[in-house]
Amino acid sequence: MTAALAERSWCVVVPHHARGARLARHRLAAELGPVVPPTLLADTVAVLAELVGNAIRHAEPLPGDVVRVIWRLHPRDGRAVASVRVTDGGSPLSAPAVRAVRPEAVDGRGLRIVAALADRWGVEIDGLGQTVWAELSRPADGH
Repeated sequence: MTAALAERSWCVVVPHHARGARLARHRLAAELGPVVPPTLLADTVAVLAELVGNAIRHAEPLPGDVVRVIWRLHPRDGRAVASVRVTDGGSPLSAPAVRAVRPEAVDGRGLRIVAALADRWGVEIDGLGQTVWAELSRPADGH
């Protein structure tokens, strides 16, 4: 991690497919790994994995059969802040929400994980589709 954290942002378009989730995770880790605290990197990668995975499993793709992934890194009050935004074509069935799941359930905990790791998260719907976003922060010095 470098001593001074500079503001950066990235936008990638990945296939609406499991390989798209893998590409997004690897790209985020490669870009942020050298410049953020390890705990922020691990948590941001986990949140991105959940959001892209949910987009692929539960939502329609954007035109071109893709999902748009944006992340932004910036300093705020001595903290490193990572924002992640995943835009898809939305779901005709329901909006993203934390679900109550039984202990024996094999899935359904993704947004609960996002809520636990992120400082805040939410959903925006516009003419393009739906964006699920999350913001995470950790002390910039890594402690």
